[in-house]
Parts: sequence; structure tokens; C-alpha cells
Amino acid sequence: MVKVIASSLRKGNVVEQDGKLYVILTSENIHPGKGASVTQVDMRRITDGVKVSERWRTTEMVEKADVDEREYQYLYEDAEGFHFMNPESYEQIAVPADVIGDQKAYLNDGMLVFLKTFEGTALAIELPQRVTLEVVETEPVVKGQTASSSFKPAILNNGIKTMVPPHIGVGTRIVVMTEDGSYVERAKD
Repeated sequence: MVKVIASSLRKGNVVEQDGKLYVILTSENIHPGKGASVTQVDMRRITDGVKVSERWRTTEMVEKADVDEREYQYLYEDAEGFHFMNPESYEQIAVPADVIGDQKAYLNDGMLVFLKTFEGTALAIELPQRVTLEVVETEPVVKGQTASSSFKPAILNNGIKTMVPPHIGVGTRIVVMTEDGSYVERAKD
């Protein structure tokens, strides 16, 4: 275990509190106009999956667990969960759906992700920051609306809705951020 300041906690970190391990789901540093800054954290207890909200002063020390973080390759999904393989040892691990959560929309066959495990149990998944997806539905391109700063809604091939520039049409491959599904750029492939 390592002590770290609360403001450095991020999604996917594992902390120990009262002898139990928790995986962080969201972490936000709040700076009110008056008073001390605090770190608001939503986390899930690893043993039974109970979600807990916690608030610490940003300078408070928190016990951070030492978890194994390795690169795994996504294989497939079935009733057991999501299956990943360690590319070095070819060892496979099944990850429950509640650990993957709404990030499953971005998983593609063969995608390399980082899995955080503690004593052989998967705790959290870290996807690549950007993925390339195809636009399957959007409004048609309007002539003369090229350099306008307005964006239009689009549905991607994984079912996610995002906003794209007016020049992007159906069938165009684009790069999006996995964190929030936002448009980055047109794919270069």
C-alpha cells in the first residue's frame, strides 16, 4: 500500500479504506469559492460491489492499493462476461459486465486494453484514449455550410451518438474519444 494525496486519485485507481478495497468510478476535485478544496469520489467495494461516495480534503492522505496493470487483448463476450488474453503468456481472464460498464460500446475484436487486476480479480479496464468508428446515420451534407462552427448529430456503428462537423457524411470513418464519445478528427485510413 502507498499513501497518496486525495487530489491525485483517478478513475480505475484502487484504494483501501477500513480494511476493504474499493475501485474508483469517478473522481472530481471541487474548489468552492470559500473553504477548503475537496475531492469527491464515487467508488465500488470490490468484495460485494456496493457503491459508496466519499469526500476527502484534497491534501488528505489516502491508502492506494498496489494493483497489477497489464495489457490484454479483447477476444469476445459471452454469458460469463468479457474475455481478454494476455498477449505474452496467452493466459485468459473473464471480466464481469459490471466492471466493463458502458465502455463495452467501444470494445472491438483484438483491441488492446489495460486491465487492472488484484490477486487475479479484474477491477477496472482502461481503453485506448481514441478509437476509430464509422458514421452510420447523420443529416446530409449541406452545401455552403463548410467552415461553420455548428455541429450536427450522428450515430456511430457502435450505437453511440455524437456531434460531428457539417462536412462529415454517412460512411465516413472518424476518431472519437472513449472518455466521452466526442469527435476528434476524420480518420486517416
